[in-house]
Amino acid sequence: MKVTVVGAGAVGATCADNIARKELCTELVLLDIKEGLAEGKAQDMMQTAALLGFDTRITGSTNDYSKTAGSKVVVITSGIPRKPGMTREDLIGTNAGIVKTVAENILKYSPDAIIIVISNPMDTMTYLALTATGLPKNRIIGMGGTLDSSRFKYQLSSHLGCSPADLNAIVVGGHGDTTMIPLIRLATWNSIPVTNFLNAEKQQAVINDTMVGGATLTKLIGTSAWYAPGAAGAALVESIVRDEKKLFTCCVALDGEYGQKDICLGVPVIIGKDGWEKIIDCGLNEEEQALFAKSAAAVRSMNDVLKTL
Repeated sequence: MKVTVVGAGAVGATCADNIARKELCTELVLLDIKEGLAEGKAQDMMQTAALLGFDTRITGSTNDYSKTAGSKVVVITSGIPRKPGMTREDLIGTNAGIVKTVAENILKYSPDAIIIVISNPMDTMTYLALTATGLPKNRIIGMGGTLDSSRFKYQLSSHLGCSPADLNAIVVGGHGDTTMIPLIRLATWNSIPVTNFLNAEKQQAVINDTMVGGATLTKLIGTSAWYAPGAAGAALVESIVRDEKKLFTCCVALDGEYGQKDICLGVPVIIGKDGWEKIIDCGLNEEEQALFAKSAAAVRSMNDVLKTL
């Protein structure tokens, strides 16, 4: 089985590294537009194989999409990263052209591929990938909610003093500092509601810190994060290639679910060998549904920018 990661920057390389370490495929292709970057990182990763004990064969390519032929899954990380003070929305003009070109080139050689979008602004780039390619909607997956939910668990674990692995918590809505919705009402610590342990003030602190999780890291390190985004992308690849049927929050096309149509937005879905297989209704209350509608409106306004490009 072959998997391709497009974009050999920090996020793409981290995603590829996770995929190789877990041996999720026999062949992994890392592709980038910058001369020699993908080849160099592929060699560097291959030189860890004897130390880490994996047999995945990693190859790098400078913009030669023929080497990606026959890929089961393609992860798109291409685009300029955020800098301090930038929002994900600031990236739309540049990254839209990149994502559209990448998706079209990938499908020339891998017409049956499932595409995972990480590029920002992720909700709009996922919508663009869907509308530009005309692929069945189950084969286009935006990664954002998977990352946001992991960040939510990190914040909860910090406040509770527990292992993140013992937590179930999801974030729905847009992948943006003001559009995501951490569902703390539904979060549990080994089946016990976390609201049993956190007062209202601490609950709000967790929500706030989760929502600015990406911006906080951008301010601290001077660019977008990469360890968690790369791991989130690899987790989705794993659920697809191993047909794990895992439940993740992902940005997918809605057709009436959660009261929205003609939009890609973060909701709980089952991820298996065919991409996303089923949208799960998590039973939003009236307040949460209103926040979801507000998030959808904000994402839809970003999508409208695509018409002007």
